[in-house]
Amino acid sequence: MGAITDVPGIRVGHTQKSDDGWLTGVTVVLPPPGTVGSVDVQGGGPATHETDALDPTTLVSAVDAVVLTGGSAYGLAAASGAQRWCEENERGFAVPGGVVPIVPAAAIFDLGRGGDFSARPTADMGYAAIASAAAQQEGHDVERGNVGAGTGALIARVYKGGVGTASVTLDNGVVVGALAVVNALGLPFDTTTHRASAVRAEASNGAPLNTTLVVVGTNAILDVAECRRTASAAHAGIARALAPSHTLADGDTVFCLATGSVHLDRTDEAARQMSLITLQSAAADVVRLAIMDGVASAQAVSTPAGEYGAYGA
Repeated sequence: MGAITDVPGIRVGHTQKSDDGWLTGVTVVLPPPGTVGSVDVQGGGPATHETDALDPTTLVSAVDAVVLTGGSAYGLAAASGAQRWCEENERGFAVPGGVVPIVPAAAIFDLGRGGDFSARPTADMGYAAIASAAAQQEGHDVERGNVGAGTGALIARVYKGGVGTASVTLDNGVVVGALAVVNALGLPFDTTTHRASAVRAEASNGAPLNTTLVVVGTNAILDVAECRRTASAAHAGIARALAPSHTLADGDTVFCLATGSVHLDRTDEAARQMSLITLQSAAADVVRLAIMDGVASAQAVSTPAGEYGAYGA
């Protein structure tokens, strides 16, 4: 399967709490300095922070970290802790007197799944997650399943979801990796009967509140607009893995980070287009694999409360 950390320079850190009413956490993807990034939000119910700054028409192009968190909109407070770590380490957009770290974030809904609705990620948890990422070695393995932002994740609010990751290396040396936090309304495509019953169960539980969050990373040299287009293309991986996807109740969000160490073939316009199409197709493929990895990895981990069943059980 590989991992997003197969992209040189990218590191991942988790922190979580799963006792005394808690069942939530934070995952941070920490790229090398100067990484270019953008985002595409296609879900109808997103909880996000600083995503407008990643539009290709805005001032900044570099992303210092991406925070994925539980806690719905409350959990976005974790981003301020990651920003604090970046400022302490002089990472950010240079301004007179210091730096302003560019730390976009997105959240899943897991409020109350540990028993306490007020137990949601804090700024200190965001700081701990990014510090954990920074302490990792180059190319480290990524912990999967019910960890970090996937600690309280569910699919269809019936089966356990979680964190998954995957990667692929193309013939031209470009590495494309993805990390997914799967907390979706939908279920994997190979389960029509389970999916129908789960969606009915979801409806009986009240308003559906779900999200799949993804970070795509690559070592290719891309500008912000190309990162945005890659994030858009990568949403196809969510649609291939889960049905339904991108619903009114899902906050499906994909970030794209380009570390900028491998040149694409841009000898002429046809070569440029083919290089980007190949990369973006690979991005959709690894997103699908990362989601399936997250679902499979979560099945081996029991939630502390033992409330939620294993998928397919």
